[in-house]
Amino acid sequence: METVQGTYNLGLVVVSCIISVLASYAALNLAGRIHTARGKLRSFWLAGGAVSMGLGIWSMHFVGMLALKLPMQMTYSIPLVLLSMIIPIVVSFIALWTVTRKKLTLRALLIGGLLLASGVVDMHYTGMAAMAMKITYDPRLVALSVLIAVTASLAALALMRELRQEGRHILIKLASAVIMGTAIAGMHYTGMAAASFHIHEHNLAAMSANQVNTESLALIIALSSLLLIGFTIYGAFMNSRLNLKDKMIRRQEKWYRALYENNADGILSIDTAGLITDMNPALLELTGSRREDFIGKPIMAIQRFFEPAVYREIRNQHASAREGSSIAYETRIKHPDGQSIHLSVVSIPVSLDGEATGSHIIVRDITEQKQNQATVEHLAYHDELTSLPNRRQFNSLVEERIRGAQGTKRLAVMVMDIDRFKMINDSLGHAYGDAFLQKVSQRIGEVIRPEKVTLSRMGGDEFALLYHSFDSDEEVEQLAQRIVSVIQVPYTLKDSDFYVSASIGIAVYPEHGEDRDELIKNADSAMYEVKRGGKNGYRFYSAELDEELLFKIEIEADLHRAIDRGELEVHYQPQYRMPGSLLIGMEALLRWNHPVRGMIPPGRFIPIAEESGQIMEIGRWVLREACRQAKAWHDEGQPKVPVSVNLSTQQFHQPDLEFEIERILVETGLDPEYLELEITESMMLDPTISIAIMDRLSRLGIRLSLDDFGTGYSSLSYLSMLPISRLKIDRSFVMRLEESGNERAIVTTIIAMAKSLGLDVIAEGIETEKQLDILTSQRCLDFQGYYFGRPVPPDDLFPDERQPVTERGA
Repeated sequence: METVQGTYNLGLVVVSCIISVLASYAALNLAGRIHTARGKLRSFWLAGGAVSMGLGIWSMHFVGMLALKLPMQMTYSIPLVLLSMIIPIVVSFIALWTVTRKKLTLRALLIGGLLLASGVVDMHYTGMAAMAMKITYDPRLVALSVLIAVTASLAALALMRELRQEGRHILIKLASAVIMGTAIAGMHYTGMAAASFHIHEHNLAAMSANQVNTESLALIIALSSLLLIGFTIYGAFMNSRLNLKDKMIRRQEKWYRALYENNADGILSIDTAGLITDMNPALLELTGSRREDFIGKPIMAIQRFFEPAVYREIRNQHASAREGSSIAYETRIKHPDGQSIHLSVVSIPVSLDGEATGSHIIVRDITEQKQNQATVEHLAYHDELTSLPNRRQFNSLVEERIRGAQGTKRLAVMVMDIDRFKMINDSLGHAYGDAFLQKVSQRIGEVIRPEKVTLSRMGGDEFALLYHSFDSDEEVEQLAQRIVSVIQVPYTLKDSDFYVSASIGIAVYPEHGEDRDELIKNADSAMYEVKRGGKNGYRFYSAELDEELLFKIEIEADLHRAIDRGELEVHYQPQYRMPGSLLIGMEALLRWNHPVRGMIPPGRFIPIAEESGQIMEIGRWVLREACRQAKAWHDEGQPKVPVSVNLSTQQFHQPDLEFEIERILVETGLDPEYLELEITESMMLDPTISIAIMDRLSRLGIRLSLDDFGTGYSSLSYLSMLPISRLKIDRSFVMRLEESGNERAIVTTIIAMAKSLGLDVIAEGIETEKQLDILTSQRCLDFQGYYFGRPVPPDDLFPDERQPVTERGA
């Protein structure tokens, strides 16, 4: 048997090495793509990669065999050629499957490498066996080729493992492919070097049917190589496209992750098995937790933050929700520091490729929102100043109690107004007025039983009470009396004591009304009747009060037109000095000659004017008319005596009072010394402010007198500081002089005090000679009253002969 030596075609050797490198590059490129693919796409890339890599190794081998030139015609066994093609595809599949698993241990790498090496060796020597001749091998070189195959396989798997991460630079992949391809080529040519070829008679026989000659094999190899190159180019193209897509996906994932990690809302991610897969920092901070305490644990791990009943409620919320649908609800948790946190929760299902994979639970801290909402709701139904129920809540409560009573249980609605509160507000300011109202509500709260009585502030100085559990009207009266009494206790404001009173109107269900509006309206009517009757008391509603209310409404409407229609008149009551009944002045008194009702006394319409705010316009008119009339008398030659005009509280506290009075004096031409303004003690709740106002008025040259002295509550220590010229003893003391020793003592004290301060003193309301004698005996010489003359129109004050009246009783 003759041994022959062959030679190598260098061009084909280079081609074989290029094919080896291309196959290696294709394998490395596909390893990363297979690793990231899922489902059917993974199977496609795994099969395609195995074919590409297997064909590459097989093509490289047979190109290398074709590069060998022997001195005879070569033929190859078709079955063995096909077998040698199948072997590398199978082992390539095993290798790619091994390196593209999620976890690749060292043991798996070694086993995979040995399998791939055995496949490469089997492919090589199976392909050699396909040659139609006897071949012997050098054992040492065979062993070296096997060692090279093992090394190349391990290197190939290691490179695939490292380079399967997407984003590796293409030059690194090319360098790795060159190393891997060179190793595979080295193994092949080492195996070829180990072979010795022998010629025998069978070699010269004709080619059998199951053999293929060199030309046909070259064609097969060329087609396989073209297929390999085409698949490699296609794979590279697809890989580039998919890499671009993956980059976009990863970029979106980073955006999503940044949104997840930096979201101000807490996010809890759970899978379909109910295991917690992730929590963002906002949720960890909200709950004061650590990630390791929850990740990988069942959703029940969050139960620690909830009260049992609350946790059952939210569990039922999720259980009742339809599968695959989002749900939203509110709940609360307990922070580890003990703080209660209100949460808004939204559960959003997550699905991939149409398959449910879990859900995101998004939570937002709405504790502050809840607190603000509670504050808004509280303010909607409570008074901001006193925290008492406001008008809205009181009305609702009355309606609710009426529905519950159903005509079988009695209820009492009490409407209360603070008398003289406006003077506190006007003189001390709203800050002190608010403090006063808080004290009032506190005092009332101390004398009622909350389980039986509901106290409400309706607005301003108006309060209302609902007495919903009493046995008799006497109980209601006793409560009203307790409130009136406690309100009368002095209030210390701005270092001074102030006295006020309360007027309370009462309406009882069902006698005085069967619905809310009627009850409150009737209680209001009763309260205004108390005010009209002197204030400081209480009264139950009666049918007669409806007429009074109607009168009040009509009078208020008619007052708006009274000045324009000339219905208002100023009457004058003379003032005399004893002995001799010398005329020393006259007081201007307002009267209303109504076209339908006739002459209406001031006591009936002045309080209405004060409540409606019309008193300012009326007061200016009276002041101007009195000055005009006094100037007219002076021009006629009548005695030049002052005219006295009463100021209302609102007039006294208006900012530009002195300018208005000066303007009227200029308009009418009356000298300031002939104008006297009468003010009351009740106007001087804040002596500092009142004294400043009176000083400005005095600088105009007009006279000031203190009216109704002795009926107010101001401190007498301020009397010496007031720029006044005269005290006026109130008629209430004068009326009881003949029958009460106490009244005589009070009057005597007032007169003595006035004289000691250098003030004139005048008594009003003189109706009998005995009253006159008592007062003159105490050195009070100035008088005014019906005993001397009633208030009369200006034309009736002096006789036609225009001589002054000097006789008593004229």
